[in-house]
Amino acid sequence: MIACIRGELVFKSAEKLIVMAGGVGYEVFATAGCLKALPETGHQALVHVHTHVREDAMLLYGFADEEEKRIFHLLLGVSGIGPKLALAILSGISPGELAAAVRNESLGRLTQLSGVGKKTAERLCLELKDKLQWVPEQHGSHLAAMTDQRDQLWLDTVSVLVNLGYPPNNAEDAVRKAMAGGAASEGLSLEELVKQSLRLLA
Repeated sequence: MIACIRGELVFKSAEKLIVMAGGVGYEVFATAGCLKALPETGHQALVHVHTHVREDAMLLYGFADEEEKRIFHLLLGVSGIGPKLALAILSGISPGELAAAVRNESLGRLTQLSGVGKKTAERLCLELKDKLQWVPEQHGSHLAAMTDQRDQLWLDTVSVLVNLGYPPNNAEDAVRKAMAGGAASEGLSLEELVKQSLRLLA
């Protein structure tokens, strides 16, 4: 199995990269953190890789470091999570914040991630809570507090929309998109987040 690749970075997009090593161009689907850490094309790069073998293809997934790669393997062990979803999760949240969200069972934060619904979030908390103890929570309790605040804001906003008559799935999607657009980080109130979500539902 290919564990890492060192070579010339010849292509980089928002989702993948190509590294030329030993005369072979390796296409690697990578996390946002990995892509951000890479140099400009034409320079040498080292990419930590997971090799995923299927009957019809051999796919490579790239990570910024061994920590990301280890968490990727843990995510693959969760029921219902494949490589694409695991990569999307790691692209939407840092390892430290993921560990904090799982430990605190912050379903609101987890369901903000692309492809993660309530049931998947619950499985993440149930199956990974004890397996992510080694991951440090970045910024300590401050990060946990921020996660709890986002979680409560998400739940409160969804509740308001459901009470207004919107289907739960539609309400959750709208709030997730509104918060992904920066609403939570900008410190918007519940009322303002409801307004943004209603615009998305219109």
